[in-house]
Amino acid sequence: MYAYPWGDDGAELRPLEPWPAEEFLTHMDRGREFIGQHIGLPDLVTDLESSRSFLQSYAEKAAADTGRIYGIRADGTLVGGVLFRTMDVEHGNAEAGCWLEPSAVGKGLVTRAGRMIIDWAIEERGIHRVEWQVWAANEASIAVARRLGMTKDGVLRESYPYRGKRHDVEVWSVLAPEWRAGEQAS
Repeated sequence: MYAYPWGDDGAELRPLEPWPAEEFLTHMDRGREFIGQHIGLPDLVTDLESSRSFLQSYAEKAAADTGRIYGIRADGTLVGGVLFRTMDVEHGNAEAGCWLEPSAVGKGLVTRAGRMIIDWAIEERGIHRVEWQVWAANEASIAVARRLGMTKDGVLRESYPYRGKRHDVEVWSVLAPEWRAGEQAS
């Protein structure tokens, strides 16, 4: 398997595949409460079978070119991830997302990983618009969208039913020309 190391802090980005399902479940168990504050991933990955099934669904998306999932590692330990929940290459649209366990917060890992996958999607796959949907109360994820140079498109009011309550979702996006201009300015 290949990895993309960044900097000298031991962080790297790697595709997540079905075979390390036990490691993925262990990671999810470490961060279950924290991650579950804003996204449903911990509710989907509850045992080894569901962990393997979740990762297999992304292996199938990767094979069909309709999504991707990558693990963020710090000093060899899986601590979070970024993904393209959806990817429509024909129409040039993708939806990116992220998660982290508490030990990895505040280190810039998601922003760096987000930059890598967005750059890949735009430059290698020809994606024109990358979208970031985030629960309106998730200030950390909104801050990542801003750091990635995204623009707030609007709010989908009470569109996210989660654990018995409906939540507002903010939609952020970056277009390929904006991305390229932002990267050149960096």
